[in-house]
Amino acid sequence: MYHDGDYKEIPEIRLTAAGTKIATMLLEVDRGFRNSNGEYDQDVFNVVLWRGIAETCADLLRPGSVVAVKGRLQAHNYEPKEGQMYYNAEIVAEKVSFISVKPLNNPPLAEMAV
Repeated sequence: MYHDGDYKEIPEIRLTAAGTKIATMLLEVDRGFRNSNGEYDQDVFNVVLWRGIAETCADLLRPGSVVAVKGRLQAHNYEPKEGQMYYNAEIVAEKVSFISVKPLNNPPLAEMAV
């Protein structure tokens, strides 16, 4: 399964109890059709990044970067104290391709002093 979209926030790398690097990011994806107003609606997906993929994404991606994610869907459910069951699905990334990467606090060339 491939999804491409705009990257929304810089992932924060955490370590599991076993010392494995993990991070999550939000990916905003346009739907493949226009709504009644002629605009594309968007869905936001939580993407789980492991090991080297987590580190590379944290180093290179900035909000507004465009990426393609290949991964699998993973579902979770839980029941909080209120007794209502909640369901959640996320994408576990197997590969992230960088389509357009925003620079890290670098001004556009037109604004740089010559």
